[in-house]
Amino acid sequence: MPGKKTALGARIAAALAVVATLSLALTGCSADPLTPADARSRTDLDGDGKSGKPEARTGSVDCRQARCIALTFDAGPGKDTPRLLDILKEKKVPATFFLLGRNHVLKHPDIVSRMAREGHEVGNHTWTHKRLTDLDADGIREELSRTQDAIQEITGDVPTVMRPPQGRTDDQVSEVSRDLGLAQILWSATAKDYATTDPALIERRILDAADRDGIILLHDIYAGTVPAVPRIIDELKKRGYTFVTVPQLLAPGVPEPGAVYRP
Repeated sequence: MPGKKTALGARIAAALAVVATLSLALTGCSADPLTPADARSRTDLDGDGKSGKPEARTGSVDCRQARCIALTFDAGPGKDTPRLLDILKEKKVPATFFLLGRNHVLKHPDIVSRMAREGHEVGNHTWTHKRLTDLDADGIREELSRTQDAIQEITGDVPTVMRPPQGRTDDQVSEVSRDLGLAQILWSATAKDYATTDPALIERRILDAADRDGIILLHDIYAGTVPAVPRIIDELKKRGYTFVTVPQLLAPGVPEPGAVYRP
């Protein structure tokens, strides 16, 4: 019996080690990700109560008091993005868009310009959606810097937030991101909308996972996503949520370059 217990304990320990290894691969790096609450407690203000970003970007919402949630969209812009922007404008909801460079930013500069003009946060989702953890430092830098440059040329602003494809990051990705002034933003709720075209299912998955300080991950390039957005917004507003961009969620803290944020 003692031998069996020892063997069982060894198998449990081995299983936990595998889980820890997978968790490390997916979350990023050896340091624990920061939560929005962590960011708000790590303020480094200029002395005037401002974070240094324009007031239009951070807004006046205080997520230390309000029940905040951030709506984010990856891998666009695409053909359905203008309709999404119409919905967000109608419902007075700001969002954060993590954009792909090649075939998206370059193909739809007018949509990127509109995002920025209408008060949304424009972030970086790499140039070609390569997994950054599969690249060397030069490859990571190229994937991120080319999209940085393309967005800046269109909007006049350099992105301060990025989302690594598949949420995969590590110490090397964090180091390059820090050099480029980019914070890494993960998520707390996803509908896996890449695998379904059913708006009702997308809506249900998001509403089931929504929580205070949450970061919702959707994709505005898939057919079922944009039709699901109005009901997601309406229901979460009924539940008392205030929609904010990712920088607003972290304010009065600011996204720290290289850091990983996950609710």
